[in-house]
Amino acid sequence: MKNRFLHLIVAKPWLVLLVGILAVVALSYGGKNLYFRGDYKIFFGDDNPQLQAFESMQKTFSKNDNVSIVVEPKSGSVFNKETLELIAKITEDAWQTPFSLRVDSLTNYQHTEAEEDDLIVDYLVSEFSDVEITDEMIEKTKRVSLAEPLLVNRTISPSGHVSMVNITVQLPDKLDQTQDVVEIAAFVREIVSKYQAEYPEVNFYLTGVIMMNNSFVEESQGDMASLIPAMFLAVLIMLSILLRSVLATVATLIIIVTSISATMGFSGWLGMYLSTATISVPTIVMTLAVADCVHIISSYYYNLRQGMSNDQAIEQALEINFSPVLITSATTAIGFLTFNFSDVPPLRDLGNLVAFGVMLAFVLAITILPAFLKLLPIKVKKRDDSNFGKMEQFAEWLIKNRKLVLPASTLVIICVAALVPLNKVNDVPTEYFAEDIQFRYDSDFMDEHLLGVTMIDFALDTQEASGINNPEFLAVVSEFTDWLRAKDEVDHVISLSDTFKRLNKNMNGDDPEEYKLPEQQDLAAQFLLMYEMSLPYGLDLNNQINLDKSSLRITVTLDNIGSGEIVAMERDVQNWFADRSPNTKVTAASPSLMFAHIGERNMQSMLTGSSLAIVLISGLLIFALRSLKLGIISLLPNLAPAAMGFGLWALYSGSINLGLSIVTSMCLGIVVDDTVHFLSKYKRARVLGKNAEDAVRYAFASVGKALWITTLVLFTGFMVLAQSSFSLNGDMGLLTATIILLALAVDFLFLPAFLLLVDKKVYKIDGESEYVEANQASTVA
Repeated sequence: MKNRFLHLIVAKPWLVLLVGILAVVALSYGGKNLYFRGDYKIFFGDDNPQLQAFESMQKTFSKNDNVSIVVEPKSGSVFNKETLELIAKITEDAWQTPFSLRVDSLTNYQHTEAEEDDLIVDYLVSEFSDVEITDEMIEKTKRVSLAEPLLVNRTISPSGHVSMVNITVQLPDKLDQTQDVVEIAAFVREIVSKYQAEYPEVNFYLTGVIMMNNSFVEESQGDMASLIPAMFLAVLIMLSILLRSVLATVATLIIIVTSISATMGFSGWLGMYLSTATISVPTIVMTLAVADCVHIISSYYYNLRQGMSNDQAIEQALEINFSPVLITSATTAIGFLTFNFSDVPPLRDLGNLVAFGVMLAFVLAITILPAFLKLLPIKVKKRDDSNFGKMEQFAEWLIKNRKLVLPASTLVIICVAALVPLNKVNDVPTEYFAEDIQFRYDSDFMDEHLLGVTMIDFALDTQEASGINNPEFLAVVSEFTDWLRAKDEVDHVISLSDTFKRLNKNMNGDDPEEYKLPEQQDLAAQFLLMYEMSLPYGLDLNNQINLDKSSLRITVTLDNIGSGEIVAMERDVQNWFADRSPNTKVTAASPSLMFAHIGERNMQSMLTGSSLAIVLISGLLIFALRSLKLGIISLLPNLAPAAMGFGLWALYSGSINLGLSIVTSMCLGIVVDDTVHFLSKYKRARVLGKNAEDAVRYAFASVGKALWITTLVLFTGFMVLAQSSFSLNGDMGLLTATIILLALAVDFLFLPAFLLLVDKKVYKIDGESEYVEANQASTVA
């Protein structure tokens, strides 16, 4: 059946091309349905508990998606007329930001003070930018802001050299908010651009959740515009050099283009969207499609050099490579399909699309590619291939030195793999971006000079109306606030207990000794009501308390710490309340907390996926090679490269993010390619009656060059992906490229040396090839 199919491809190339092209066009047409989503919420499924807690908190209190404009006067002080005027202007303009809900700054801070028996609530500087700022106002602003816990280390740095204008926005409740995010970012950038020209002696920095979302969009689009063309160029150069044939290179590029086009179109038909993860699908599919083509073309050229006719060369190249290419494509697809164990929807989409693309590339490689080879005027002279001679020379060297190569390679594998436990799961969302990205640069500046962009909101629910006014509860809140501020990683805490203390002082003639919590619940309620009624529109307390005043929200801003420390902070807070106020219901939520949990949970789920991939791939190899021994032997060179790669990563970085959590499953499928092709050629020689040494020679001679080419192409492809400024893609590309290179070294050194040691069987040729035990030890050198 297989032979008739292969013969049909060679006999009717135009029919094969017509059917293949029609199928590709039909699939590709689905690309019209694709759209891009760049917001951070795509990383979390609807059933994600942290996402549910976050959305619930945003419904209870006002939303807190934000853009922060950080102002740094080169004079080294914010407290001067020019800078305060600038902050007032930015504050006024910021209210025009699309979907803006609130604007907080130094100038519009609602300062409270006593005037006889009255509580005065007014802007610290001014509501409008055209008000004359006097020296007295400047002095008062400095004195108040540097002593106010709600301002210092958030709105103003302790030294007064940096200030922040924070814009809170309420994005529309719809699935795709990308365009809204882009619109907000563009508007705020226009504000900064205007004042940058007007105030050249001031530096501006933009950060916040909205700017992070916008960076997801911009960097993804930048990768699409740069990495895919770069990969095409790299593949074109590599194939031209290695295949030394323009026509063969053109045929391979056609398979690449059709594979990518049909895969992305298929995703459009399924209603998928493009994301920061799935934009790497074309690069990965392109890289893997090349491997299929190179094996077939290399065998085709080899056959032509042996004097075969064009039709014979194509048919035998397909016959020899059909099973190995099918197996390698299937194992690669299995590796990517295990991404479905991931808790991150874009990673699941990435796995499914690449798995489809890999299998589609296989189909196109055994249909459209040979049809092109039949129709293209490819001419190859009959001659000995010197490159195979070089492979045979390497085989002779390895056979001669196998007693040294095997223990040396084994020792290296063990020592490098032993470093794996040094890696730690550590997701820092701002570090998803390279240091030269503007958002990362601005966020790092704010983290160093003002406060980090990592936040956690804690909702404290008394479970009774007006419960937040209870003096006992307020005492717990105040104690909790002090406990938080004592932590080294905490930059700032927004707590209602500070407001109550300030109001109590104000209502007692601004006596500093009265800066403490009200002692009676009705008094606390009165203070809060008076204060709320005095606040202007947009600057109320809806971001801190709910409608019936049964719960309040405390916002904690941290240094840009890793996921492990964030999860530890959440755990410590829950334990603190369990000890001191067990009746208080505590809920923690924020984008930072969501990313922290998804990283650790994704690593655990992908370990399950990797284990399943090992079982499935091993079973498939045993079946394909029809040898339990060779199937088990194949596990060693398939697992060793990933272990070594993560060992080296421990020395390079040691931090495992979302992108790296899927590398093991992915690489298990990819690195099998080299092993399968080597073992299939080794097995073929053994079936023909050759001993282990001659089988190793044949494997290197027949497939060695192709393995070099495919490894170089795969390495180049993933190194192109490693250039992504988005670390989820960049780190994944770098580590995968490293593992692919290590896989070739293991398959060229450890695997053949190990085979020479353990394969003490010979094949008996009796019409049907089968294993029999060799009774003579002399059969193996």
